[in-house]
Amino acid sequence: MTQSVTDTAPAQPGPTKTILRALAGETQAVPPVWMMRQAGRYLPEYKATRAKAGDFLSLCYTPELAAEVTLQPLRRYGFDAAILFADILLIGQALGSKLWFAEGEGPRMSTVTDRAAVAALRPAQDVHEVLAPIYETLRILTRELPRDTTLIGFAGAPWTVATYMTAGRGTPDQGPAHAFKDRDREGFSSLIDLLTEASIEYLSAQINAGAEVVKIFDSWAGSLKGADFDDFALKPAATIIAALKARHPGIPVIAFPREAGDRYIGFARATGADCVALDNSVSADWAAKNVQVDGCVQGNLAPRYLVEGGDGLISETRRIVQAFAKGPHIFNLGHGITPDANPENVHRMLEAIRG
Repeated sequence: MTQSVTDTAPAQPGPTKTILRALAGETQAVPPVWMMRQAGRYLPEYKATRAKAGDFLSLCYTPELAAEVTLQPLRRYGFDAAILFADILLIGQALGSKLWFAEGEGPRMSTVTDRAAVAALRPAQDVHEVLAPIYETLRILTRELPRDTTLIGFAGAPWTVATYMTAGRGTPDQGPAHAFKDRDREGFSSLIDLLTEASIEYLSAQINAGAEVVKIFDSWAGSLKGADFDDFALKPAATIIAALKARHPGIPVIAFPREAGDRYIGFARATGADCVALDNSVSADWAAKNVQVDGCVQGNLAPRYLVEGGDGLISETRRIVQAFAKGPHIFNLGHGITPDANPENVHRMLEAIRG
C-alpha cells in the first residue's frame, strides 16, 4: 500500500527559544523569564543613555539609543526575552494627538473628547511615517540580540490608550474616558475602532521588522465592568489578534487585561491569545486552576518584592514557580518594575527561579 505524502512527511520542528516554547504550550522544568519595564529607571546605565538622548520621546524615537536601552538588561541579567523600548502612547501621537512628557509628572496629551475630535485624527493606515523609527529599532535588535533571546513587540490596548487620549494624562479612575463612553457610546466606540485598526497596523509592522511575539497592554482594563469589558477590552483584543494571525500565521500574542479579576477566566479562549499575563491582584494558585487550564500564563510577582528583597522575595518567587509548574508559564512581574527597585534583587529573583 502506498503511503500518502502526509503520512511520510517529517514533523515540523517546534520552536527552540524558551519563551516561544512556553507560548506554544510546553511545560518546562524552569520557566523562561523577563520583566515588564526591564529597561528602565532602576538601572544606572539606562539613566545615562536617557541623559544622552535629552528627553524621553527623543530616546524612543532614536533607534540606536532605544536599541541600546533594550539590550542593557539582557547584558546585565540574561533574560530570555527583550521587549522593544517604546511607549504605549506613541500610537496616539501617530494618529495626530500631541504628546509630551512633563518631568516628574508623566505623559501629557491633547484631548479627544467628542466625535469631532475623533474625526480629526489621521486614518489608521497613516501611522507608519511617525512610527518608522520604532520599526528601525526592531531591525537593529534582530541583528544584535543573542540567538536564544526572543524579541517582543507591543502596543497599548485601545481602551488604555483611549483613557489617556480623552483625559490628556493618566488618571486614577479613567473618569474622562468613562464619561465620554457614557455620554456618547457610539462616538467613543469610533475612537476604540480607530485605535484597534491602528494597533493592527502598528503591530503588524513590528512583526515585519522582526518581533517574534507581540503583547497587548490593557493597563486599565480593570475599570471596565460587564458589557463595557466585553465591548472595550475583550472584543478589541480579539479583533487585533485575529487580524495579526491572519496576516502572520503562527505569531504568538500575549494579552494583559490588568486587574481583570474573574474576567481573566476564559480570556484566552475568547480572544485567541496564546498567553494571558496576570497582575499580582490574583494569586498564582487561583490562576493555575482557573486561567492556566487554557494555556500559557505569564506573571505574577508583585513589583514591591524587588524593592524589599530579602527572604520574602525568594519565597514568593519560588511559590509562584511552584504554583504554575504543571503548565506553560513565563515568569514575570504583575506590573512593571519600579524605579526604586534594587538591581541586585533582580539577580536574587533569577537565582530563585533558575537555581
